[in-house]
Amino acid sequence: MVTGRVPAVVIAAPASGSGKTTVATGLIGALTAAGRRVAPFKVGPDYIDPGYHALASGRPGRNLDPNLVGEQRIGPLLAAGTRGADIAVIEGVMGLFDGRIADGAGDLGLGSTAHVATLIGAPVVLVVDAAGHSQSLAALLHGFVTYAPSVRIAGVILNRVGSPRHEQVLRAACGRAGLTVLGVLGRDPAMSVPSRHLGLIPAAERETAAVGAVSAMSEKLTGALDLPAILAAAAGAAPVADEPWSATDEIGDDVTPGRPVIAVARGPAFTFSYAEHSELLAAAGAEVVGFDPLTETLPDQTAGVVLGGGFPEEHGAALGANETLRVALRAHVAAGRPVHAECAGLLYLQQTLDGAPMAGALPGHGAFSPRLTLGYRDAVALTDSVLFAAGERVTGHEFHRSTVDWSAPPPPAWGWTGADGARVIDGAVVPGVHASYLHVHPAGYPAAIARFVRAAAAGG
Repeated sequence: MVTGRVPAVVIAAPASGSGKTTVATGLIGALTAAGRRVAPFKVGPDYIDPGYHALASGRPGRNLDPNLVGEQRIGPLLAAGTRGADIAVIEGVMGLFDGRIADGAGDLGLGSTAHVATLIGAPVVLVVDAAGHSQSLAALLHGFVTYAPSVRIAGVILNRVGSPRHEQVLRAACGRAGLTVLGVLGRDPAMSVPSRHLGLIPAAERETAAVGAVSAMSEKLTGALDLPAILAAAAGAAPVADEPWSATDEIGDDVTPGRPVIAVARGPAFTFSYAEHSELLAAAGAEVVGFDPLTETLPDQTAGVVLGGGFPEEHGAALGANETLRVALRAHVAAGRPVHAECAGLLYLQQTLDGAPMAGALPGHGAFSPRLTLGYRDAVALTDSVLFAAGERVTGHEFHRSTVDWSAPPPPAWGWTGADGARVIDGAVVPGVHASYLHVHPAGYPAAIARFVRAAAAGG
């Protein structure tokens, strides 16, 4: 067993929209600029924030989500992600105690920031949107400090402070709640990250602008935060004994010989992926090769294709213009070779997306929708596929503003019970293809990755 852990701190907030991502990214960048090796993490299923964390740190941004991978993997995933690091910075999700609403979730909220902070024994720093707050902030903070004794709040970062006098009043309120102020940020619109229908715009879509934004955050936070005090708080993370997560250990002996090539879609249209996915594919025996569907075709000797999540609706014209890839992907599917497609991948396999031609490998048409579909799903596989056997159960996550109109519905991939008690079916399974809206974290289901690589090596 591996004992101890690098220092760790969790950046949380009383509510969404308080500035967690700006503070976490800027803190990661400030510590990196100061010569620290920072391991960045995000609580929950979000793919977008880790992209900014990765720019700030130069290391992969990773997720910690007990709903998707199980409580037992959170410590090991943290230990694996902090190899070679001096400190871990973990950005929370929503409000501190906001988690999945489910029976038995408890006071901490299943998968909430508080839940994860307790699992890893790390102190919490609260980012408070100070706009509109005055002396009453003391009562708010007192509630957060006393609500759950297992959650240790080490201090407060005040965001969007209006004036020196406002700061003075807020500091006094924090003192009455027994909390140290670890940083103060004024109201600065330049510090916000552009967003659209599903939240922040992914860093991979902004390229130079994202690098500039992260640099600005890092510079601003360097002067605004008490970095020595934050480092001291992080050093108080509880010692643990977690064997680091290992893709090799998870796969075990289920390794496919021959190094089949698995082509993984990357680039601006397909930005949603978990770092552990490629690691598990490689551990299962695959040669993982990335490609950009906007400009490239399938790599030579492709045996399997992974089309993850992202924003194809923002790149429909460019995806449609890459006819070489569309032809190659249709031929790949027609031959029964494996494809694992999630959300954006499901849309790209359709005939069209908002009228733009897509790969044309599935009998449906995708369209942008004004309705957001969001939440965890406890799903059962309804059809045998290259990933799961019928009857297998998973917990996944939906996050999209689109729909698919099937001209001839194929066998569905998943089924679950909706919030209203109605039966929901999702996705499609055709020979070689598993496509759905449901995002599943591969670290939670390593056997599915090994099954996919086996199918790729076998040709379907």
